[in-house]
Amino acid sequence: MGAQTTERADLDAGEIHDILRNDRRRLAIKCLREQDGALSVRDLSEEVATRETGESPAPRDKRRSVYVSLHQTHLPKLDDLGIVNYDTDSKEVRLRDRAAEITTYMEVVPRYGITWAEYYLVLGILGFGTVLAASIGTPLLGAIGTPAVAAAYLLILTGSAAFHVRSQDRDLFEGLRA
Repeated sequence: MGAQTTERADLDAGEIHDILRNDRRRLAIKCLREQDGALSVRDLSEEVATRETGESPAPRDKRRSVYVSLHQTHLPKLDDLGIVNYDTDSKEVRLRDRAAEITTYMEVVPRYGITWAEYYLVLGILGFGTVLAASIGTPLLGAIGTPAVAAAYLLILTGSAAFHVRSQDRDLFEGLRA
């Protein structure tokens, strides 16, 4: 098996940022999260290479490059930090429970380049402004009514949050269980 480490209570911010700074490590973690159980390094490298290139199957040289970097660099690092179990003999990788500590930071940035935090901030400001405008009786919003406007924004907020949770490939109550 990979190196055994004494796990601390939490990873520090520098370690989390170091893990997530590399696209290949993020993709490997995402691929492993989508699996129930272990993956061989070969299968993991093929999946990561496919996602990096957008080609299925990815070119052979790309798959080889991904395999070597995962085997020599990324998986040993993730194993040392307690994110994965990497068995170097059988070449199998499995996520550990500790991976939940970093997946909360793996926020998907939409194609428009704004983070979910920015999206929720804008949604909150627009919701507050619209509800305020309805409550003071502006022509269109006053006719709809404050409760209906507030309910519409709550539905938008709930739908956005549900999409956000789903886009992270995360179980709704995963963070609470940890």
